[in-house]
Amino acid sequence: SKHRTVIPCLGHFKEEYEKVSKLYMNNRIRTTKYTILNFIPRNLFEQFHRVANLYFLFLVVLNWVPMVEAFKKEITMLPLVVVLTIIAVKDGLEDYSKYKMDKQINNLLTKVYSR
Repeated sequence: SKHRTVIPCLGHFKEEYEKVSKLYMNNRIRTTKYTILNFIPRNLFEQFHRVANLYFLFLVVLNWVPMVEAFKKEITMLPLVVVLTIIAVKDGLEDYSKYKMDKQINNLLTKVYSR
């Protein structure tokens, strides 16, 4: 159980430290983009900022109009679903590796310089 304990040498800066420390919750590093709760909505939001994904979405929506329907609805949705799924899995794996690295860094022992 490696934990980081930082005890600063406050001296005559104690009042200033107490004022500043109220602004910050902790000094943990977090480089991940997603949480478990916001992964799907945030990932879809980011993916639909790409022009190609918007084009495929436009084709799917257009294919739901009976007069314009060129293919079956499921066939038109297939490329979009496959691309969104592959990119979501890739983003999830990258974010999980960042999470593991953050956890490793946050649990390191730290030496603090003190006079």
